[in-house]
Amino acid sequence: MAKILMVLTGTDVWTLKDGTKHPTGFWAEEAVVPYRALKAAGHEVAVATPGGVVPTADAGSLAGEVPAELVGDGTDHAPATWREAVDAIAELRTPLTLSEVSIDDYDAVLYPGGHGPMEDLAVDADSGRLLTAALASGKPLAVVCHGPAALLAARTEDGASPFAGYRVAAFTNAEETQAGLADQAPWLLQDRLTADGVLVEVAEPWTPHVVVDRNLITGQNPMSSAPLSAELVNRLG
Repeated sequence: MAKILMVLTGTDVWTLKDGTKHPTGFWAEEAVVPYRALKAAGHEVAVATPGGVVPTADAGSLAGEVPAELVGDGTDHAPATWREAVDAIAELRTPLTLSEVSIDDYDAVLYPGGHGPMEDLAVDADSGRLLTAALASGKPLAVVCHGPAALLAARTEDGASPFAGYRVAAFTNAEETQAGLADQAPWLLQDRLTADGVLVEVAEPWTPHVVVDRNLITGQNPMSSAPLSAELVNRLG
């Protein structure tokens, strides 16, 4: 049995270009699908957030029923709704404090998305140190959708990104535009990653797309959660 650390945003807003606070949080599918896949494979999952705050699921991610093929068999019933699926994750109610966790205590690290990471994890030094250590450890590091915003806080001693030169998938400019928030965003994830020297590989909007480069596993959007989870479980053996 492996132990996986799932790092989630601690904010429930995203500050737009005009200062407006857009309600957000983590995206349910991007946390639920990997969580259930890992648990079904017999692994342990711990949750950490900045300050140890209980994370908020983006309300927009809770609408609709859960396709049975996305949540797997697991050891309990398949949830009917995303809200039910989120509520079933007991670890979300007692998160660890991100600044107090160490890569040494875990076999892999997972960063789901949602717009929340654009607000806090993108500038969180503790998260940046954890990501830098996880990358250097060779342990699986899985990051999906807007989760790669957290990579922006990771820095080497000379101020460069340790992820420079890595191939990744992340939420694209085209997807942000189609979602209707690109014009209001203070910055776009694809642009900022590219400016850091990260090699963003873009697939068609809203299609599953996972990129694996060494121990880094990344997914472009919520639809990439399932194949990203499968790759992570496979890496853990």
